[in-house]
Amino acid sequence: MFALVIAGEAIFLLPFILMRVFKPIIREAFLISDAQIGEAQALYGITAMLSYFFGGFIADKWEPKKLLSLSLFLTAVGGFWMTMIPSIFTLKLLYAFWGVSTILLFWASLIKATRQWGNENNQGLSFGLLDGGRGLFAASIALFGASILTYFFPQKGVEITFNNKVETLQYIIGTITFIVFLVSLLVWKALPTKPIKFETGKEFQFNFKKAFSLMKQKKVIFHSIIIFCAYCSYKLTGVFGTYAKDVWNYSLEEATYFAVFIQYTRPIAAISIGWIADKFIPSKIIVPSFSILIFTSAILGFGFFNDQPMFLSFTIFIFMALGTYSLRGLYFAIIEETKTPIQMTGTLVGIISVIGFTPDIFMSLFIGYMLGENPTLTEYQYLFTTFTIIPIVGLIAALRFRKSVSKL
Repeated sequence: MFALVIAGEAIFLLPFILMRVFKPIIREAFLISDAQIGEAQALYGITAMLSYFFGGFIADKWEPKKLLSLSLFLTAVGGFWMTMIPSIFTLKLLYAFWGVSTILLFWASLIKATRQWGNENNQGLSFGLLDGGRGLFAASIALFGASILTYFFPQKGVEITFNNKVETLQYIIGTITFIVFLVSLLVWKALPTKPIKFETGKEFQFNFKKAFSLMKQKKVIFHSIIIFCAYCSYKLTGVFGTYAKDVWNYSLEEATYFAVFIQYTRPIAAISIGWIADKFIPSKIIVPSFSILIFTSAILGFGFFNDQPMFLSFTIFIFMALGTYSLRGLYFAIIEETKTPIQMTGTLVGIISVIGFTPDIFMSLFIGYMLGENPTLTEYQYLFTTFTIIPIVGLIAALRFRKSVSKL
């Protein structure tokens, strides 16, 4: 399980965590805007959508060891490419490449292996441990990267030059890339050579008729919508650091450390909620998680705390992060409630991921265009107000999912 946890986050360090934590300095080192970053990440989403669907079939046919280690290796190759601080056009091509390297051979295989690791009564804990462990690893890497930033930046009172920013970012990207390479070796050594056999003893035989019948089921449709809304929330956490810089007037270092701090709420939320969910039912806990997001995004969007001490807004961001990361720890744990055969897990994950992770295509682009070139408090309020619609839809989907699985 340790190897799965480390691999599960290492694969996304370069395309996601790097941008989520170090976005303020990336904007200035690459001389790009939030909108251009959104365009690059939209290309990731497009190639990832195709990869999710076909990756599900691949996960049901080949062993995780080869699939996961190869994905990590290819993703790290892209990291070396990024250390050269390429043009925005090349950066977009890189993100399109990552959409394939991080998903096609990886994602469904990871989720299937995690479901197999936990029994039917511990799905909340097993997926909570997966996402919580991933979060702890990501936060630790982000903190290490932030320390590199602190080390290379000049002392306070000394002007930070463009070369300072570029050189520091290159060290951060290079270090993270090297870590991804090491994890690919860890996975190759740690995971078993032979695939885990199913309890039924039956080998996988893919059936397109069964696969497409899954798409028509209400439980699968609502499950996809739950992931879609939860993932939109996760993508929104990428603006927490820039909000601190643009609205609270934090420095680049302070904004980065705030983003790192938010990352540390992920393991706390995912593992705690996973444990709690197994005491009840995972899908029941999804309902209050979406409710928290509705409440917090409305407060930020309508500016209820704008004239109050800053720590109140700070607290709201923490609660929004806790609600978001709770959902991440739960949205695959509810697979067991759908009564889908273990042999079809990869296929199911591929299907629900095609819809569930479409925010990779548009969410960063949407955020970038909502905020514009030089965002102020007003632009951020518009963003959070509009976003409130998403968790409302997620809440409705969660309630409908509960109704659909109760009949099984």
